[in-house]
Amino acid sequence: MVTILDTVKNAPKARHPEKANRPDNPIQRKPEWIRVKAPGSPVYKETQEIVKENGLFTVCEEAGCPNIGECWSKKHATMMIMGDTCTRACAFCNVKTGMPAPLDPNEPENVALAVEKLGLHHVVITSVDRDDLADGGAEHFAQVIRAIRARSPSTTIEVLTPDFLRKEGALEVVVAAKPDVFNHNLETVPSNYLTVRPGARYFHSIRLLQRVKELDPTIFTKSGIMVGLGEERHEVLQLMDDLRSADVDFLTIGQYLQPTSKHHAIIRFVPPDEFKSYETVAYTKGFLMVSSSPLTRSSHHAGEDFAQLRANREKKLAEARG
Repeated sequence: MVTILDTVKNAPKARHPEKANRPDNPIQRKPEWIRVKAPGSPVYKETQEIVKENGLFTVCEEAGCPNIGECWSKKHATMMIMGDTCTRACAFCNVKTGMPAPLDPNEPENVALAVEKLGLHHVVITSVDRDDLADGGAEHFAQVIRAIRARSPSTTIEVLTPDFLRKEGALEVVVAAKPDVFNHNLETVPSNYLTVRPGARYFHSIRLLQRVKELDPTIFTKSGIMVGLGEERHEVLQLMDDLRSADVDFLTIGQYLQPTSKHHAIIRFVPPDEFKSYETVAYTKGFLMVSSSPLTRSSHHAGEDFAQLRANREKKLAEARG
């Protein structure tokens, strides 16, 4: 399952009219360690049909995730609620930008039905940014969580939310619905925000994650970044410290992959040994769970990672008790 909004395939330029005036950035040839098999297994097709039957969007498709073949072959899919149109135009993102349609009141039940049909033990729910809504879509997130709980009470739920910037009280609504994991991605280091994520604010996102723990310490928190956007190593290490200061439990680090020539250029492909080094450092800083590799995405192996995350916390609590 995948949720960082990047991709390995080109989308038609007409899909992103808001990006038409951006300069062209040639797409580089990917190194061998980035390549993945094309999807097409019978289970993949079954998952695709369940998604279509329920009128759902997935980040796996909308963001052109490189892991879609693997995840859908395991009946894993990251549900993207509140439509397929985002109110922001981040330079890394392959989701289209524009004025979104009104919320679908049937979507919470449709998502819950799909989760039930897929027999998911763990589900990831994400969304586009909905700056047009008074609460940024917080109540809709809560309705989806409640609908899944009603149909699949044993399914653990992970949400990957927008930043709810200038949406007072929105975060509290989502936390009150008690997801098992609250994920909000920083996406990149603060020095890149102006060019990569201009509609967001780095320290607002840090504070959002910190506030989750203040409201409900039992909820696991999680964040992720992409590398290859021109960041320096010391900036990544400082970002880790910022997340740990906010008591974030789980960190994901993956390679940025450029969707089209109109998106932010890949500055470099980070080799696997550097990802391993980041993982080692992150564990020394106190993260309970770290996933760091070229193809890591926020929701890839999310169910397995959640089980390990919970086990790691229990181990630390046992050690603290002596």
